[in-house]
Amino acid sequence: MENSDIRIDKEGVWYYKGAHMFRKEILCVFFEHLKIDECGKYLIQLNEECYYLDVEDTAFVVGAVYKTQLPDDSRVQIEILLSDDSCEKLEMNSLHVGGDNVLYCRVKEGKFTARFSRNSYYQLAEFIEQSENGNHFFINLNGEKNFIVETPIPKA
Repeated sequence: MENSDIRIDKEGVWYYKGAHMFRKEILCVFFEHLKIDECGKYLIQLNEECYYLDVEDTAFVVGAVYKTQLPDDSRVQIEILLSDDSCEKLEMNSLHVGGDNVLYCRVKEGKFTARFSRNSYYQLAEFIEQSENGNHFFINLNGEKNFIVETPIPKA
């Protein structure tokens, strides 16, 4: 497969032939039609045409983290702002740590993995606690411990 003219770097910045893509209306269309094939490759599918992307890590990046109170309830949830400018509830059971201690979660109803930016990682870190034995990390939310899983790094 040839290299694509469209590339997404690990910070979620889109490029076309090396030039930064910044027009939100175009990026919105791309995000709306973003898919992953059976081999795990990202592509944009518009009508019958498919265009593969070079993605350094993930297409979605978490830009901000917010702890919010549920309406008419004493419970709280954590919401995340994604690189497509959408906001969604953080699925706590999807939090995991990858290589280089980078934090990830599942987004878009579990269809995609999102990488936490440095800023959003520090925002989430305010809620992270360490177990008594020091071997595990978790977020205590509404009286429930949500453990952060370490993803094994595949050997080359």
